[in-house]
Amino acid sequence: MLELGRRGSHGTPQGTFPVLADGVAVAVLRASNWREQATADVGGRSWVFGRAGSRDVTARWAADPDGTARMRAHRPSSWRNDWTLDLEGVAVQMANASSWKGTNRYTLDGRQVAESGTVSFWSTDRTLQADPVLTLDAQVFLLWFERVLSRRRSAAAA
Repeated sequence: MLELGRRGSHGTPQGTFPVLADGVAVAVLRASNWREQATADVGGRSWVFGRAGSRDVTARWAADPDGTARMRAHRPSSWRNDWTLDLEGVAVQMANASSWKGTNRYTLDGRQVAESGTVSFWSTDRTLQADPVLTLDAQVFLLWFERVLSRRRSAAAA
């Protein structure tokens, strides 16, 4: 299970979030407070996550030119909270698992490959339980994507 840790904990620089797998930092995420963008270091590779247009969220390697996307989340309809994701060639569908808990379910060909959650009932810290079919890079992208969706829900409720 992946979990987004507290800023500056687990030996990460101040202002960055550690991505924890069973309590061990496996990636570092630098997320913007004001924009839907972030950078991540996963296994020695730097990623750039960000919003692309009104209904897309993308990920690319830092070395790739702007406008390219190795991973993409697309919201086909403004009226529904379903998303289609392309995770480096793996087509995944996201649907709401629980509106009450704010969790989502990710499926690949009808089989569940990941599910989001929170650390505890009162916490907004996101977790992701994922199948090994998804790479660590894709799992970190999904965890950041969950953070973005959680912040959107919080802003809409305010």
